[in-house]
Amino acid sequence: MPDQADLVIRNGTVIDGTGAPRRAADIAVNGARIAALGAPGTLSGRTEIDAAGRMVAPGFIDVHTHDDAALIDTPDMSMKVSQGVTTVITGNCGVSAAPILIDRAPPSVLGLVFKRPQALSDRLAEYVEKVRAAAPAVNAAFLIGHSTLRMDTMGEDLNRPASAAEIRRMRERLGTALEDGAIGMSSGLFYPPAMAAKGEEVAEIAEPLGPAGAVYTAHIRDEGDHIVEALEEAFRIGRHAGAPVVISHHKCSGRANFGRTRETLPLFERAMREQRISLDVYPYTAGSTILRKEMVTRAERVLITWSTPHPEFTARYLDEVAREFQCSPEDAVERLLPAGAIYFMMDEEDVRRVLQFPAAMIGSDGIPGDQHPHPRLWGTFPRVLGHYARDLGLFSLEEAVHRMSGLSARNFGLAGRGEIREGAYADIVIFDHATIADLATFEHPIRQAAGIESVLVNGEIVWQAGHATGRRPGRALLRQELQQEAARN
Repeated sequence: MPDQADLVIRNGTVIDGTGAPRRAADIAVNGARIAALGAPGTLSGRTEIDAAGRMVAPGFIDVHTHDDAALIDTPDMSMKVSQGVTTVITGNCGVSAAPILIDRAPPSVLGLVFKRPQALSDRLAEYVEKVRAAAPAVNAAFLIGHSTLRMDTMGEDLNRPASAAEIRRMRERLGTALEDGAIGMSSGLFYPPAMAAKGEEVAEIAEPLGPAGAVYTAHIRDEGDHIVEALEEAFRIGRHAGAPVVISHHKCSGRANFGRTRETLPLFERAMREQRISLDVYPYTAGSTILRKEMVTRAERVLITWSTPHPEFTARYLDEVAREFQCSPEDAVERLLPAGAIYFMMDEEDVRRVLQFPAAMIGSDGIPGDQHPHPRLWGTFPRVLGHYARDLGLFSLEEAVHRMSGLSARNFGLAGRGEIREGAYADIVIFDHATIADLATFEHPIRQAAGIESVLVNGEIVWQAGHATGRRPGRALLRQELQQEAARN
């Protein structure tokens, strides 16, 4: 390393993302990578950041996002870098920007993520070029959505299983996307575009994943009464494809299912002895998705996040809306559609149990396009570090950081990311452990977190002192390049 590095972070307490104990160290950065770690006061740089009294960690990896359009429409990605996120995984829950090409308002669940068709692309390679042209502040890796494949192949005739010819075409389209750099496929069998698909359909489409070294992520068919059967279906799909399985936002929803994580987590443990399985979780007792009548009946409260015919009811609770309409909540749903909602339908003890599970990664599942988003969009990672790790002592700070960085990088094959070590990419967050906190609430969801002081992506400072710097050095992380990176190390 030259006598003076491009940038040095001095005097910080380093939590390296592996789960190892924290230690005092200086970090030198040259270009996009970490050049050296040294004892405090031993390294110097042309630019220096004094991190005395602060924690220095790998940039957080948001493994469950719907940032597909946001990477292009709001490339400063302030809702992510403000909470220390430096890499996002897109294309979750069966919904991705490719492969599909339409010139009208995106239909069905696509409209949850894409308010306009401009980001949608016939090939992943075309979408990646749109992302590169937008130059987002964060890195991004891309899943291909099974629902997107279905809509691309089957049009609006989705209320049936796919034919053998349609399955073959979807498998070929997935294969092309993998050649274009996709890191895997996601499914959302919970949603109407895919509800009619049998597990065998998804398994056959997913067959290219194993040979490519790609992952299968699943928003399972049922997170309520039939959650065990739904988990077993996802595990079978992964086994058929020969691919690692990631269960999305694991939860047991509905009061009748409170406490059932005592049943589901041992199921994970048993299955993990036979195949590669992991899961992600967000640190809240409410979820958010499209407004659906059957979900309303299971929720204790429902908050409207957007409504196309009645935008005036955004940020209002459904029972209030029903009173104004002078109808039942179920009838009010029909009048609000298409719409989105936040559902209060989980038990805090279940959330804590999943957060403590050693295989659980952290994902926000935020929806950037919502008019009144879930606070997880701006607060997920600081909430884990502040509320759950520091205040409640649910796990150590080292363990919390590991679940947001090193573990996530390993499970998704993001070689060179997720750790602070010599040679790794300089995706780094500096935060104040005493003050870090999520400030976004259900009433005021668009509030940046406290305690995040500086964020680097590929060696460039993208967030500092409460503001975006204007630098946007994020990269598209393509599977083949990631695999080549892994082979070198």
